[in-house]
Amino acid sequence: MSALMRVAAEHWQFVSPVMRKPENEADYDALVCGLDELLNLVGENEDSPLMSLVDILSDWIEAYDHEHRPMPVASGVDVLRYMMREHGLNQSDLPGVGTQSVVSEILSGKRQLNVRQIRWLAERFRVSVETFI
Repeated sequence: MSALMRVAAEHWQFVSPVMRKPENEADYDALVCGLDELLNLVGENEDSPLMSLVDILSDWIEAYDHEHRPMPVASGVDVLRYMMREHGLNQSDLPGVGTQSVVSEILSGKRQLNVRQIRWLAERFRVSVETFI
């Protein structure tokens, strides 16, 4: 056994609680808390030797999220509704999309967003055009 493995084995009892892939919500929550503590310790130091541990824990958290909390698929209209709600906007606040009646038709599903409208919305909300596609 190499000296490095010997040291790792000697310290495993202290490290193993944070080096487990989450299998349930409690494990997930503990891992997220551990990652938060680690990020506070590392701070802005991208060269910290602990960044490899940050990467491992982040990957495990992301994998758990993908498996247990899949992102819902939203249409461009769903995103528009969300953005309007978040920014406290009404239909008349979106002149680049069209008149209030055009916006109403889009929100009700009677009309699709076109390329010009998508570009305007992306610029208006400072997001990529893919957000509304």
